Amino acid sequence: MNGLRADGLALAETLGAWAKGRQAPTADMLVCPPATLLAAVATALRDSWVSAGGQDCHAAGQGAHTGDVSAAMLVDAGARSVILGHSERRQDHGESDGEVRGKAVAAIAAGLKAIVCIGETEGQRDAGQTLAVLSGQLNGSLPVSETQLSGDNLVVAYEPVWAIGTGRTPSREQIVEAHGHIRRELAGLLGDAAGEVRLLYGGSVKPENASEIMALADVDGALVGGASLKADGFCAIYDAAA
Repeated sequence: MNGLRADGLALAETLGAWAKGRQAPTADMLVCPPATLLAAVATALRDSWVSAGGQDCHAAGQGAHTGDVSAAMLVDAGARSVILGHSERRQDHGESDGEVRGKAVAAIAAGLKAIVCIGETEGQRDAGQTLAVLSGQLNGSLPVSETQLSGDNLVVAYEPVWAIGTGRTPSREQIVEAHGHIRRELAGLLGDAAGEVRLLYGGSVKPENASEIMALADVDGALVGGASLKADGFCAIYDAAA
């Protein structure tokens, strides 16, 4: 929840101009602004290879859900993807795995790529429950029986809650363990399609640590938070991925 129209447009225009200097991108870049800025940002990025997405959507297509935004509305505003089940949604709004699952069904049906977030709290990690929590969230949040999932419509983001906005980053071993576990769980759920699903790491990603994180096994990209608010830092993280 950052930025007014001028801020969003300035960032989008800077990213768009930067992208035009890279006509053969080697990685994808996605910007997910607040809903109030989505249409303007998507328009500003329209002539570049940088895409726009939403931060959340409702499971219903329409109806009496004041304050919510449907997946179809996001598409209409220019979105191609949507973040679902972010730890701040799960914590601040009490979203359950089942609710995230319903949103993923709606998002994929509308033609969006669902970026489903999972991750453990500090207490859960200290109790040795990390892998069990990740398994439970995957099984509860992914609409395996309702939707044909693949790398075309699904991304999974691992974001340890205790590392978000704190400046703390898990060790390389902890990230590799979590991502490897997620990949194995996906193989059990999706079969061969699991190898197509990109796994993102999120949690205090910044230019200074991006290269090291991106080089780890089963880390296919990053879900960037505060560092994405400044174009130079965001582009530096892209360079680490590319």
